[in-house]
Amino acid sequence: MKSRLRGVCAGAGYFSRYQYEAWNRIPEVEITAICNRSVDKAKAMAAEFGIPRVYGYDQFEEMLEREEPDFVDIITPPSTHLELCRIAARHPVTIICQKPLAPTYAETLELAAVVRSARGRFMVHENWRWQPWYREMKRWLDSGRLGEPFQIAVQTRLGDGWGPDAYLARQPFFREYPRLFIFETGVHFLDTFRFLLGEPDSIYARIARRNPVIKGEDSAVLVCGFPGARTALLDANRYNESEAEDPRYTFGRVRLDGSEGHLELDWDGTLKFKPLGRPAEVVDYRPSRKGFAGDCVYALQRHFTDCMLAGRDCESTIDDYLRSVRLVEAAYASAAAGQVIRLEGWEPGPESGGA
Repeated sequence: MKSRLRGVCAGAGYFSRYQYEAWNRIPEVEITAICNRSVDKAKAMAAEFGIPRVYGYDQFEEMLEREEPDFVDIITPPSTHLELCRIAARHPVTIICQKPLAPTYAETLELAAVVRSARGRFMVHENWRWQPWYREMKRWLDSGRLGEPFQIAVQTRLGDGWGPDAYLARQPFFREYPRLFIFETGVHFLDTFRFLLGEPDSIYARIARRNPVIKGEDSAVLVCGFPGARTALLDANRYNESEAEDPRYTFGRVRLDGSEGHLELDWDGTLKFKPLGRPAEVVDYRPSRKGFAGDCVYALQRHFTDCMLAGRDCESTIDDYLRSVRLVEAAYASAAAGQVIRLEGWEPGPESGGA
């Protein structure tokens, strides 16, 4: 069994820096090459993170052939994922791919078919559930200390989407997405709700576009129903601001209610437990300030590495993640119809978008 993995990466955009930095902290991984549409950007990223070789985007398959990696990390825009996964599937390489997986639901299903037939494993880079406060909440639920879970409620105001220059500094392509918040950000929360509470049986959504300079929605209220009268609520927009010093650390306030009390997360990562009838106490856990959102990218990539070395499947397999994509599609269907979508037996139409 291997003790060290060779990896290659595609992409040199804004978010990729978090992934390269995290790979550099995993001693069992060596990133040997990078490719990108802009070779100059790839060279700059390679120089910053000590990556030996650089290829052009059109040399993706050549990179796989020459480097003979154990895995490829695809960190490019959604419109490229299907093409790159098709190429990678022809090689004995495990694929880790950023979300959203594809621009449309049909392409997402096509990508799923491709990676199921691939010669290596596949994992979606869905890092939200790896944020340390959500892992801590999961530990509390699994231990039974919170009792029976009743409800989780998230309120987020990111404040990066107002004004005529919305998103330009960080991710300008957001302005052109015909579907934005649920497709790009809401899917994170929907996946995390599944991680904490299981599979929902209904969803209701209201969406709106607050900033007229963008094409898609930047505001959403989502209500997910779960068996046993459990509920998950997301109250979110990217237009209005919070007063948090760093709203992109926890991305919101969270309250998780159970039969024995509740857990409450603040913007600074503080997590408190309030038992019924007794004073609140600060939970003794230590969320990191490294990397992105509590170092969740590192946590995900550490998990991926451990699974690769042990020869087992990771969280966020393609079949698991398709359940989160289906929730995205159901949310848009609910918003369009103005009604609750009952999920048993429901499937998106072929004209739907993707995530």
